[in-house]
Amino acid sequence: MRRSSMTLFSDPTCQYSHRVRIVLAEKGVTVDIEDIEANAVTEEILEANPYGTLPTLVDRDLALYESKVVMEYLDERFPHPPLLPVYPVARAQSRLWIYRIERDWCKLIDTIVASPDTKKAEAARKEFHESLVTISSIFTEMPYFMSEEFTLVDCCLAPMLWRLPQLGIKLPNNRQVKPLLEYMDRLFERPSFQESLTDLEREIRA
Repeated sequence: MRRSSMTLFSDPTCQYSHRVRIVLAEKGVTVDIEDIEANAVTEEILEANPYGTLPTLVDRDLALYESKVVMEYLDERFPHPPLLPVYPVARAQSRLWIYRIERDWCKLIDTIVASPDTKKAEAARKEFHESLVTISSIFTEMPYFMSEEFTLVDCCLAPMLWRLPQLGIKLPNNRQVKPLLEYMDRLFERPSFQESLTDLEREIRA
């Protein structure tokens, strides 16, 4: 499949598509975004991505899928502003945090979304809530996740935190959690984040 312009096939409600949309907005990339529901994947997408998963990015002759691969490609193809640190050690650390976020938290969210009314989902809600409360204090040191600058790690966290009301998770507004709540405000106020939101995502916090 070849397209004359860059195209992102994106699920308008999925956190994995959302993180890629944030990167595109942060970079100011001109891109055609086609909203596709996860259960309505087209032949065109299957031609580009044998797994039929979203997001899928098509850039002329290149087709990419798996959100982390797409995010890193965009960061390297459009280097300003950089969303990964310059130095190898710091870059590796950022990649490791993204890996841990996916392994520890994305799985919990996927469990809640898949079957929200089950005991398994309730246990996942409790675990995610407790994890967020526990890490709140790290945001007293730096404005973003373990960084002075907005990075791909924040691009992964922002869609998850935006979806908390939808997931049935309410954070307490107390001194312990205040640094996390302020971090969320910083993320959500970024022009790139606002630009990245679909109409369906806006409704989550309407």
